[in-house]
Amino acid sequence: MQRRHWIALAATSLAAGSVFAQAYPNKPIRLIVPFAPGGTTDIIARVVADPLGRVLGQAVVVDNKAGAGGIIGAAELARSAPDGYALGVATVSTTAANPAINKKTPYDPIADFTPIGGTAYFPFVLAVNASLPVRTPQEFVAYARANRGKLNYAYGTPTVQIPAEALNRLLSLEATGVAYKSSPGALTDVIGGQAQFLVVDLASARPHLQAGKLRALAVTTSRRSALAPDLPTIEETLGLKDFDLAAWTGLFGPAGLPKDVVDRLSSALQQVLAKPEVRERIVTAGAEPTPSDAATFAALVRRQLEVWGRKVADAGIQPE
Repeated sequence: MQRRHWIALAATSLAAGSVFAQAYPNKPIRLIVPFAPGGTTDIIARVVADPLGRVLGQAVVVDNKAGAGGIIGAAELARSAPDGYALGVATVSTTAANPAINKKTPYDPIADFTPIGGTAYFPFVLAVNASLPVRTPQEFVAYARANRGKLNYAYGTPTVQIPAEALNRLLSLEATGVAYKSSPGALTDVIGGQAQFLVVDLASARPHLQAGKLRALAVTTSRRSALAPDLPTIEETLGLKDFDLAAWTGLFGPAGLPKDVVDRLSSALQQVLAKPEVRERIVTAGAEPTPSDAATFAALVRRQLEVWGRKVADAGIQPE
């Protein structure tokens, strides 16, 4: 009797889970974006949200929760119920850079979230003021070493400070880092000559590169970018092994999201990112579409957390 009772309970539980999965979603889904409207992360989220809602049969509503470099929005997602109706945009800042430089990040980037899938990849570039007499990474290093202590690099967020200071330390450039409230301010001062170089995402730099106000020398990723195939990598030009720092985004749910719901969302997301019109809009925004399933995205998050932690150590940045 007890065995039959246990089997009946298990069957009921499985049936309930199956019904839940079939019914999901039956109301709008909130998509938390941990940055302000108008930035590249927000643009990509909005490009994906509308067609994702059409595939799922329910609206996906973007909800910007900006602040503390993405920490506020990520923390809110971590506190949300794991029912599939609160999702969030996972970024390199929230899941790799912030935990590497903050001792008290109010969430665990692995334990407190459920990976759903990747969406986009944003290469960083090493860029210089266009008047600087350098056109290759090797020429830049030679120039910086010939002018030790005289150059400044600008940064608007910790996510770009880390690769810039890692290059500064690993290449013995002895440049001075200058902090700005945002990347636009850092770009403005490099263009104006108050600082001589920076690391910045290609999407933000592109208009200034096209206008001839900045010069890109290399990408800070392990492979060349399809968005700028002529730019070499730091590794191939300067010999710095495992230098693979870039921005990327994907979708997370809170920890404990049911597997059936994860599978439904992951499949829908990959369908959306396979649409030519969606891919074109992501490329126009300055990013590469990177559809992936939940397991592949989870592996990326774990790997990038390790990579950024090592580069924080290379840069001599003390977590606070």
